[in-house]
Amino acid sequence: MLKIERLFENNRAWARQHTNADPQFFSRLTTLQSPKLLWIGCADSRVPANEILGLAPGEVFVHRNVANLVIHSDMNCLSVIQYAVEILKVEHIILCGHYGCGGVRAAYGHTQFGLIDNWLRNIKDTYARHNDELARIMEDDTREDRLCELNVLAQVESICHTTILQNAWARGQQLEVHGFIYRLQDGLLHDLAVSITGSEQIQDIYRM
Repeated sequence: MLKIERLFENNRAWARQHTNADPQFFSRLTTLQSPKLLWIGCADSRVPANEILGLAPGEVFVHRNVANLVIHSDMNCLSVIQYAVEILKVEHIILCGHYGCGGVRAAYGHTQFGLIDNWLRNIKDTYARHNDELARIMEDDTREDRLCELNVLAQVESICHTTILQNAWARGQQLEVHGFIYRLQDGLLHDLAVSITGSEQIQDIYRM
């Protein structure tokens, strides 16, 4: 059983380690944050953004939820995006999924889990849109991995469909959206070769 006291011990050791290595570390953190990167990733505890990227606190603005979804009615995620784009003036947004995602696996199946089924229906919609491609993949694990990738690509599009991004581009703000995926087995990020830098790259029906 996890003891809460252990967390405070770990925290003190972590703070002491950083202070010993860099006495000004925490004083710098008290200044206004100015990250150039927004990371939208999965809430999975095995996918910590700063550690994966090798960046220190203050260098990346982070939003995480189950299965790294960007849903047009999710005010939490949209508020993060708006703050990052309009206030922090980030230059890059990374949508990062990961292979072996429990949310994708749940959406891939037919078992009910409760309220979260309504959230994960967005991944089922992605599956339905790519049903022909996925049906040609014989191995379940390979098909599930591909669904993880397709989910990332769908969420990249969803970010770019927001008025937040489109207004930023209309103002001439330099802003790029990328789709990455992380492999738990080796700790490596993989670029899914999608990078959107303006409204002209999205479907006409979504342009404002």
